[in-house]
Amino acid sequence: MVPSESRAYRSDLRAQQAAQTRARILAAAADLFATQGYQATTMAAIARSAGVSTETVKAAASKAELLLAAFETSFSGTEAAGSLAETEAGAGLEDAPDAVFLDAVLGRIAEANARAHALWTVLLGAALSDQVVRAALDGMLARRHADFRMLVAELARRGLARASDDAVADELSFVLSPEGYQQLVAQSGWTYERYLAWLGERVRATVA
Repeated sequence: MVPSESRAYRSDLRAQQAAQTRARILAAAADLFATQGYQATTMAAIARSAGVSTETVKAAASKAELLLAAFETSFSGTEAAGSLAETEAGAGLEDAPDAVFLDAVLGRIAEANARAHALWTVLLGAALSDQVVRAALDGMLARRHADFRMLVAELARRGLARASDDAVADELSFVLSPEGYQQLVAQSGWTYERYLAWLGERVRATVA
């Protein structure tokens, strides 16, 4: 009879290997989707880039699911989180002192936009023809709006913004979107530092 400790070790090892394989697949998918687009990226190409078989990629997720997971992990470091606060990108922000809280939030969001803006553009395009992506995008946008409502409420609680307001949350969602990074940095050639400074100016003007 195999000791329970040995079975647990093998089970943990398999789980670790599976997680590493999935991470390679998502990294390969993210790179190919961002550089080649949704339609041109094949499961076979993702498999070659990840160093696994096409069957392994297909077993991991559908093409639409890979795009969604690739964006989520690129943006926040976490798949299928209910809110930004539950992700690597949002970890620890609630503990930041009032004096640095807003700058800390803006820095995390700016970094996330820098990582994932190209995939966000691909996701928006894919949603036009893929119903799975469309439905997931609708959910992402709803969660994003909820995140910004919570942010405005937290800023108001800390005395850093006027009373919580849905219209303010709508404005912040627009200003802090990946589309803004795409247009200002990727397309217009702004430096990251200029973009981050602009975010601070616009957000403070919005919540004042």
